[in-house]
Amino acid sequence: MKSKFRRMDAMEISFGTIMLLQIGIGVSVNAFLLLFYTRMVSASHRLSYSDLILAHPALANSLTLLSRGIPDTFYIWGLINFLDDMGCKTLIYLYRVCHGLSICTTCLLSIFQAVTISPSTSWWAGVKAKLPKCVILSCLFSWVMNLLINLYILKYVKGPWNSTSVQIVMDLKYCIEVSAEPETKLAIAEVLPLRDLFLGLMSTASGYMVFVLHRHHRQVRHLHGPSSSLRVMPEVQAAKRVVALVTLYVFLYGRQAIMLSVIINMKEKSPLMVRVHLHLSFSFSVVSPFLIIHSDRRV
Repeated sequence: MKSKFRRMDAMEISFGTIMLLQIGIGVSVNAFLLLFYTRMVSASHRLSYSDLILAHPALANSLTLLSRGIPDTFYIWGLINFLDDMGCKTLIYLYRVCHGLSICTTCLLSIFQAVTISPSTSWWAGVKAKLPKCVILSCLFSWVMNLLINLYILKYVKGPWNSTSVQIVMDLKYCIEVSAEPETKLAIAEVLPLRDLFLGLMSTASGYMVFVLHRHHRQVRHLHGPSSSLRVMPEVQAAKRVVALVTLYVFLYGRQAIMLSVIINMKEKSPLMVRVHLHLSFSFSVVSPFLIIHSDRRV
C-alpha cells in the first residue's frame, strides 16, 4: 500500500477547507467540555451525576469527529490509499461505537433530567432515590452494548483495494463495507431498531420536561407574578439544555435519514449532495457542545 494524491478541483478545495474548520472547532470544544466535566466530577465532594453523563457525549463527539472526520478530510484533500485493512476496521469500529454512545448518553441525559424535575410525589421520590445507581450502570451498559453490537464491523470493513470479487454495500473511498452473510444481516436488522427505541425514549422524556416546565411556570407566575421566573433555577436551565439537545438530535437524525434515502435511490449520485450530506453528518457533534456551554453558567 502506498499513499498518493489525486488532483482536486475548486469545489473540493472549498469543501476540504470547511471540513478542516468543522473538525478543528468540534474537537477543540468537545475536548474542552470533556476536561471541564471530568474535573468537576473529580473535584466535587459529592458525585455530580449530570456532569458524569455530560462527559460521555463530549468524549463520544470528540472520538466521532476524529475517527470519521480526519480520514474524510484526508480524502477530500486528495490523499488516497492511506489506510490498510486494520486501519479501516479500527476507525470505522470506533466511529460506530461512539455514534451509538452519543445516542445512548443523550437518551440517558434526557431521562435523568426528566426524573430530576418531576414532582416530589411518593412514587417519584422512590425513583429519584434509585436514580444514582441507575446512572452508573446505564453508562457502563451503553459502553458494553455499543462495543458488542458493532463487532461485526471488524469482519466486513476492508481497505478499498481489497474490493475485487465482493459485493460492496458502503463505499467511503478510503474504506469499504462488504456484504454480510444472511444470518449476520438478520441479526443486524434485529438490533437496529434499538436506535429508534432510544430516539423514542429521549423524545418522550423531552416532551414530559416541556409539560412539567410549562405547568410549573404557570403556577409560579399565578402565585407570585411575572417577576418570579424559573429561568434562574439550575434545574430549569439544565432541563432547557436537554430539551434543546434532543430537539437538535431528532431534527438532524430526520435530516440524515431523508437525505441518505434520497442519495441511495438516485440513479446518478450527485457529488455535491454527497459532500453536503457528509458535512452535515457531523453537525450534532459540532453544534451540541455550544448549546451546553450556552446553558451551563459554570462553563
